[in-house]
Amino acid sequence: QVQLVESGGGLVQAGGSLRLSCTASGRTFNNYAAGWFRQAPGKEREFVAAIRPLGISTDYADSVKGRFTISRSNAKNTMYLQMNSLKPEDTALYYCAAAKGPLVTRREYDYDRWGQGTQVTVSS
Repeated sequence: QVQLVESGGGLVQAGGSLRLSCTASGRTFNNYAAGWFRQAPGKEREFVAAIRPLGISTDYADSVKGRFTISRSNAKNTMYLQMNSLKPEDTALYYCAAAKGPLVTRREYDYDRWGQGTQVTVSS
């Protein structure tokens, strides 16, 4: 069983940067695609970014494309989300998730392991 733990959230001013980390333990998730989702207060959880096992293929939501970068270190069993040019609308609880297979996907249904989330708050 894989356990995922996010870290790196916090409070930042608009225009600032944060880097989120997601570390897996228990069993490697290096053979699976992985992704980041977020949920703002009063809204449904939404897809942010996803990456294939070797990091060759990535996918981003339009709202973060060009500002966020997803990456992973299989040696460290860790995935990252570098967030630049942050906006107040990026404020949310950010979750990492491991997919059931190796293909990049935006569907929550395709992910079966989730972290507890890390809060990102962007002030204007």
